[in-house]
Amino acid sequence: MATQETDRVMSRGDAVSMVLFMLAGAAIAVATTVAAIIRIIEVMPGRDVPVFAEFAGTVAEAPIGPDGAPAPVELDTGWITAPELPVASVVAIVIQQIVLAATVVAVVTCLLLLTRNMLRGRMFSRTNTRLVTVAGFVAIVGYAGVPFFGNMGANGAFARISDGTFDNVIMSVDLFPLILLTFLAALGSLTFTVGDRIRRDTEGLV
Repeated sequence: MATQETDRVMSRGDAVSMVLFMLAGAAIAVATTVAAIIRIIEVMPGRDVPVFAEFAGTVAEAPIGPDGAPAPVELDTGWITAPELPVASVVAIVIQQIVLAATVVAVVTCLLLLTRNMLRGRMFSRTNTRLVTVAGFVAIVGYAGVPFFGNMGANGAFARISDGTFDNVIMSVDLFPLILLTFLAALGSLTFTVGDRIRRDTEGLV
């Protein structure tokens, strides 16, 4: 019965594409987790750790003039290395990696379960709606949390390198992608909610 329902809503090519999607999602989750663990191991000693940082109106010189002559440029982002990171920065970067890995694993898990349900012929259901909603919510929290903790770690590195004399404290999140992600998450949740309502209203009519 489940096979017949699946055949009515998707072709064999669709099923193959979904299986490949599931494999790709699992690979992404594993790769992200491994990368996060490697980064945590790199950060834990707290010495000579490269930290990704955002700069606020900082002017530096780069060899881009005639014959490599230095010319002023305004830094936006870059990697900085402090001889020793404050404990708070180490903790912040570790939390950042945990949040990153947990976000990716949670979102991928929800999407894998959703895809599995679709392969079994259950396109719209309360379970699928919850999976889409949870995936969207977790993605939003992760998108905001990862750079937040990253900025905390970078600000500690700035303070240690400059002995607290360089004021570059930034706690920012790019709002446009966050708003777009929120919109897409809400749209996905609404789509599955409406689809589930239509399914329940039409049960027994066909």
